[in-house]
Amino acid sequence: MREQIEGSQAVARAVTLCRPEVVAAYPISPQTHIVESLSDRVRTGELASCEYLMVESEFGAMSACIGASGAGARTYTATSSQGLLFMAEALFNASGLGLPIVMTVANRAIGAPINIWNDHSDAMSMRDSGWIQLYAESNQEAVDLHVQAYRLAESLSVPVMVCMDGFVLTHAFEQVDLPTQEQVDAFLPAFVPQQVLDPEDPVTIGAMVGPEAFAEVKYLMHAKQMAALDEVPAIADDFRAAFGRSSGGLLKAYRLEDAETVVVALGSVLGTIEEVVDALRDEGVAVGVLGVTCFRPWPVGEVREALGHATRVVVVEKAFAVGAGGIVGQNTRDATRGLPVEVYDVVAGLGGRPVTRASLRGLLDDVLAGRLDPQRLHFLDLDLALVQRELERSRQGRRPGPHAEHMLRDIGTVASGAYE
Repeated sequence: MREQIEGSQAVARAVTLCRPEVVAAYPISPQTHIVESLSDRVRTGELASCEYLMVESEFGAMSACIGASGAGARTYTATSSQGLLFMAEALFNASGLGLPIVMTVANRAIGAPINIWNDHSDAMSMRDSGWIQLYAESNQEAVDLHVQAYRLAESLSVPVMVCMDGFVLTHAFEQVDLPTQEQVDAFLPAFVPQQVLDPEDPVTIGAMVGPEAFAEVKYLMHAKQMAALDEVPAIADDFRAAFGRSSGGLLKAYRLEDAETVVVALGSVLGTIEEVVDALRDEGVAVGVLGVTCFRPWPVGEVREALGHATRVVVVEKAFAVGAGGIVGQNTRDATRGLPVEVYDVVAGLGGRPVTRASLRGLLDDVLAGRLDPQRLHFLDLDLALVQRELERSRQGRRPGPHAEHMLRDIGTVASGAYE
């Protein structure tokens, strides 16, 4: 049934239809509407046979999910930004224990300085934690990915995070085709945990493992991620057959067939990129888009095949590894190693900065004209003059306070107070 609905409410509806038995959550912008809605649904009985745990922190939320999942319950939580960092220790525990927890990450920048707007630095910081990472382009895809995430998590006994852009999607009202309970029940079987607690066969969970077996445990975590490369597209195919629409999978190709220049990206920015590509196509420029839905595990073979005919690849990403370069860009370079293709790393949209059609068009014009160096990391719409003023101020000696406050004064903005 199609409905005009806020992204957070749509996700809460989708999670409800998946019948979780335990929801443990701590509110943090911009995921708060999701867990508030789930709390209401538990209170009113719409989400029956579910225990809602009001915990004291994000670490507590994930710890409670670990306990509940270990006991055989279908579990769910959601977080964002600093909250995801607070969960970090428990995230590794969840994946190391092979627990099929599903979590929404409402992507938001990591401080300092504090910033509540969208980029992908939070989820990207946890990219090697052993969680499968799926990225939604739209609220429709966010709904669909949550339904698929439970089936994926429980088929492999591995945790899955569904990433959706904070505010850009979580607080946007869109037409969303919400599935019925009957459809979800037919697609998602009742949870039968692969790990069980049996009083007749007691075990210690989370016991210390020494050098004699630790590498093997980590290898099995990796093996499950690799198995997901087959499972994710298979589940997406089943979803298309059951619901009549394509959603999920590893990658999304847009006007890619004869594209000589391909833009690689993930999340909601894909819609804007596709509009720019349409305009360039109207001018006879062979440009396409490769959207990454599954970032972990990284589908290296599929990316290599999709980009095999390109001569230029422009990676637009909302996070980067400080002191190293692009994250998705480096993964893309790994996938295209040995191919005659130049890969350009472009960081865009940090801290919620708009990624406009005009800026993307200027970027692609520069790439096509050979004005961008593929060996350098590029920042879209970076105010170099502002940066240079602060660097010069630093060279002059001691200064009161950090860089952020100085630059805010330069542009005439007063720093706001802390807000979580």
